[in-house]
Amino acid sequence: MLQLPLTITPEGLSRENDLRQSLNQSMQLLLTTPRFSTPADLRFGFVFCNLRFEIFNEHEGVVYDSGIVEESHGIEGLYDKKISGTSKNLNTFAAELRDALARYEQRLSNPSVTMTYIREERRIYVTIKGIIADTRETYTYTTTLRVWK
Repeated sequence: MLQLPLTITPEGLSRENDLRQSLNQSMQLLLTTPRFSTPADLRFGFVFCNLRFEIFNEHEGVVYDSGIVEESHGIEGLYDKKISGTSKNLNTFAAELRDALARYEQRLSNPSVTMTYIREERRIYVTIKGIIADTRETYTYTTTLRVWK
């Protein structure tokens, strides 16, 4: 498992020996990479990052369509998704993140995602849970995303 960020040593690229730390780094990378920004795989990333310059409606918990992001990129219905919710609900960004995890993080089985927006803090709390495939141990990753205005 390569260490993130990539670090070059005299022996080559640094490696991360701790599986949980490697998963944490992978989660952070996926969460902070806008979709379509990685030439090797344009689908890699979390589509929520593509909306950082869009208008955020705090009362309805959605992002308004300002016409900046084109719908033809395979992200139809993006502006109908709720910010707060769980990956069990299809019309949420949590479900989008769960699908990205299922695609790009094979070391984690049965991923589930919860995203909770706290208006007073202007933060989104993200919790990712799953089972580490190799060890069958439970895995939980939590982080926050700052909301733009």
